[in-house]
Amino acid sequence: MSVVELFEPGPAPDPRAAHEHVPVIELRGLSRTFPGTPPVEALRGVDLRVGRGDYVSVIGPSGSGKSTLLHILGLLDRPTAGDYLLDGLPTGEASDEDRATLRGGRIGFVFQSFHLLPHRSVLDNVLLATLYSGVPRAERRDRALAALDRVGLSHRLDFLPTVLSGGERQRVAVARAVVSSPHVLLADEPTGNLDSENSAGVLALFDELHRDGLTLVVITHDPTVSAHAGRRIRIADGLLTEVA
Repeated sequence: MSVVELFEPGPAPDPRAAHEHVPVIELRGLSRTFPGTPPVEALRGVDLRVGRGDYVSVIGPSGSGKSTLLHILGLLDRPTAGDYLLDGLPTGEASDEDRATLRGGRIGFVFQSFHLLPHRSVLDNVLLATLYSGVPRAERRDRALAALDRVGLSHRLDFLPTVLSGGERQRVAVARAVVSSPHVLLADEPTGNLDSENSAGVLALFDELHRDGLTLVVITHDPTVSAHAGRRIRIADGLLTEVA
């Protein structure tokens, strides 16, 4: 049985289900080494469990291994050693096609630079995300409209991203990330390009999503962003330490 058969995209699991004790993310002795002279150990023997509904921040300086960790969590890279289980399923031996299916149906991404298509409308940017996430065709527009309403942008549906403020663009990115009901939202420096007012708005939105039960992992160098999370993890020299 393939990974795709085990993990056909669909709605997020009911938190009352029997398998709720299975973490969304579990890393076991995970390492990532890049070749060179000498080799670079970006991650070293990392263990991490992220349960359903957790709000986790990973904070660390540039070069600490944050980006490498994000790429592995997002199934954009593979570890050199150790295991990464997503919803209890080992992903290390999954094919690229199966990993893409898991990524599209189970993981939402929010990036510092928004990554919106500048010549497509706000609504189109969110609709496009449904094409790769298993959302049934008949539900796509309604799901996109609901996601944009959730982030307070129902009045901007036909606008292009280029005429929006930075905070509005990041809200579009959040709507795009949650439109498929992912099991985890990965955010990479989500306030890095925003002023303090817009940053506060995005963080308030993350707080709302967390209260609704979404699992969040936020990669950041900003203590203010990190403080919003219920669990705070520090990364340095490829090692993780949970902050009490």
